[in-house]
Amino acid sequence: MVKPFSIAIHGGAGAFQRKQMKKEIELSIKKDLESSVLAGHSILKKSGDALDAAVEAVRILEDSPNFNAGRGSVFNNKEIIEMDASVMHGKKMTAGAIAGVRHIKNPIMLARDVMKKSKHVLLVGEGAEEFAFEHNHQYIKQDYFYTTIQYNRLIYMKKRDLFELSDPEYLNNKYGTVGAVALDQQGNLASATSTGGITNKRYGRVSDSALIGSGTVAENGNVAVSTTGIGEIFIRKMVASDVAARMRYLEEDIITASESVIQGDLKSIGGEGGLIAIDAYGNICFSMNTSGMYRASIDINGNLIIKIYSDD
Repeated sequence: MVKPFSIAIHGGAGAFQRKQMKKEIELSIKKDLESSVLAGHSILKKSGDALDAAVEAVRILEDSPNFNAGRGSVFNNKEIIEMDASVMHGKKMTAGAIAGVRHIKNPIMLARDVMKKSKHVLLVGEGAEEFAFEHNHQYIKQDYFYTTIQYNRLIYMKKRDLFELSDPEYLNNKYGTVGAVALDQQGNLASATSTGGITNKRYGRVSDSALIGSGTVAENGNVAVSTTGIGEIFIRKMVASDVAARMRYLEEDIITASESVIQGDLKSIGGEGGLIAIDAYGNICFSMNTSGMYRASIDINGNLIIKIYSDD
């Protein structure tokens, strides 16, 4: 008998406005979300590992310029792209993460290598890239990550000394992160998260997506979580771990725990964003306190959903 398995992904939460979202962009985003979740689900269907499924789903999103991770990453205040990523496997709670890499096509795959091929959890900057090249990751020039829309956003924000986009021209912008959570047929939970950070961030800034417990958590028998939002507040609140702790110690279900954090504790200190989560039974939760979050999932019954807005 096939044991239950499921997967959920996100492409970032934010202030999405239906009236300002161009139809062709919306269709392109949904196509990428579908490709991502189907790829991850295919691995699970073949009795593959939850982490491999989550990483593959995130890798596909990193390869798309539609998302602020990998190819579509934002620029920092020195007009450089620096990327962060992390992974966690719930069986032994092993984890790997990288921060501030500039020349790695798929940061999520490097994070997995840190977990599997090093004695460490988090590597940063030049040290992370040196490790990458030692383990056959290709050097990628910054030109690969350049997109006109992200550069224009940087110029707009630098002129106004901003970090978050609030002008009506940019109402469809999001807190850029991509992530995936999965439950495999062996009962393993896993989470993977990747980001380019925030536009016009200070050189050297590290996001919650690189930090286990803030952006990424997986614990067999409990839950896997990947978050997206204002990184500094998500770090202070330890959002992913908070959800896991509420489920473990308060015995809350996945929806109650997620909503308590995102709609309650986080919102009370000005935190905006969302999360995706899967519990040990394959139940999926999407929680957000923004007007939307790019998201998709395939549940234990094989039902596919792809959504953008909070009221979808």
